[in-house]
Amino acid sequence: MAFSGTSNYIATKDLQLAVNAAITLERPLLIKGEPGTGKTMLAEELAESLGTELIQWHIKSTTKAQQGLYEYDAVSRLRDSQLGDDRVHDISNYIVKGKLWEAFSAEKRPVLLIDEIDKADIEFPNDLLLELDKMEFFVYETQERVVAKQRPIVIITSNNEKELPDAFLRRCFFHYIQFPNPEEMQEIVNVHFPDLKKKLLDEALKAFFEIRDVPGLKKKPSTSELIDWLKLLVAEDIPPEALHSKDGKAAIPPLYGALLKNEQDIHLFEKLVFMARR
Repeated sequence: MAFSGTSNYIATKDLQLAVNAAITLERPLLIKGEPGTGKTMLAEELAESLGTELIQWHIKSTTKAQQGLYEYDAVSRLRDSQLGDDRVHDISNYIVKGKLWEAFSAEKRPVLLIDEIDKADIEFPNDLLLELDKMEFFVYETQERVVAKQRPIVIITSNNEKELPDAFLRRCFFHYIQFPNPEEMQEIVNVHFPDLKKKLLDEALKAFFEIRDVPGLKKKPSTSELIDWLKLLVAEDIPPEALHSKDGKAAIPPLYGALLKNEQDIHLFEKLVFMARR
């Protein structure tokens, strides 16, 4: 079953090809792109479209690769031994399964999301090479080999915060999600706001892309921030005329705090607007 997007997720032809190629090759799909371009949502909608389970492993700076396989809870075993609990004689009672183990043991081929892999230590991707390649690992405490019943569909996202090792990249199918152009963005917005008035949408998109084009912004507003802004415009019943100045010069849009997320960008934008109006 080929992925072609869903009613909630607009996937470009290139993205559809990348997803289906990764599934066919049985390789992890490494997705990069600006924050807020729908990388995580892709895995959610892919699982939904395939009617299968989504197993999510959200990576933090402190996450270790071993946690994705399993962890041995020695503290609980020590406590139980002090309390005289019979469970202490079976070490398997203290093996906590990780997300990869969950995916390997699933009855139906799941979608495994390894989210924001670039947040972890630089060695993290290399520590998963064998497991993602061979789809198996060894549990030393129980002398058990865990082998995947079927290869899960692996989606790995990265915000490009750090470079990933070449050996890891060789094992992935790569796709970079380009930021949507105005026409594609209009399709995305229509999914969330099917009844939005065209004039308001046109003015909002014009203001949004003008802000994104401001040179020197530390953080450009993303798709998810546009959706939040439109939600506020509708809730506050802001008229389309309020999104631009009557004389056609640059203007500060209402509720811009939904789009600009740090004081440097706000000051820069206000300064540029002030200079343009002089």
